[in-house]
Amino acid sequence: MKRWKPWHGALALALVATVTAGLLWWQPWHDEPAPLAFTTAPGGSARFGTGEHLYRYKVRVEDGIRESPEQFAAEVDAILGDTRRGWAAGNTASFQRMPADPVDFTVYLASPSSTDRICGQYGLDTGGWVNCGVQHQVVINLERWTELSEFYQGRPELYHALAVNHEVGHILGNGHVDCPGPGAPAPVMMQQIKGLHGCVPNGWPYSDAGTLLTGPPVQAPSNAP
Repeated sequence: MKRWKPWHGALALALVATVTAGLLWWQPWHDEPAPLAFTTAPGGSARFGTGEHLYRYKVRVEDGIRESPEQFAAEVDAILGDTRRGWAAGNTASFQRMPADPVDFTVYLASPSSTDRICGQYGLDTGGWVNCGVQHQVVINLERWTELSEFYQGRPELYHALAVNHEVGHILGNGHVDCPGPGAPAPVMMQQIKGLHGCVPNGWPYSDAGTLLTGPPVQAPSNAP
């Protein structure tokens, strides 16, 4: 049987002190990503539409990307301000852009990684390649905005209308729908990026004649944007 020597105790104390110091130094929050930085588009807009329910929104663009807040806001305004084919055509909702809070929702243009971070806070899996609309946030993925989707190559204005109208549609309480039939305009609440299933490309919720373009509802997974 070995005798316990005094220096053994000193060594043990030194080891404990070293481990304790390491634990005190290690701070897991150092690994958290830096806060996201966005700039809000200045100014505001007129009220779009005559619907009784007015939705006020603001537009924010992530700092350091190649699209300016003013450019993005102008395109969002043009989409939400279309009272013939947009959501305002239903005569139940109207829209107005504001320069600051309080607003009903915010439209973001964000990098793929920032889109994932924002949407992921609500349990949505955007996978670096899709947009999301949840609660009071509409997040447009910069990669999709610039590279478009398979069915909209060469038609950026139509895809931009689809992206904004689909996600704002979620803010308005609309769920996903499917293609109503071969050759029909694809509803904006259809997840068109996953396929048109016989429908033809379309980025607007209403037809030129004022008819809501929709289809049979689908049960989407809880984490689908």
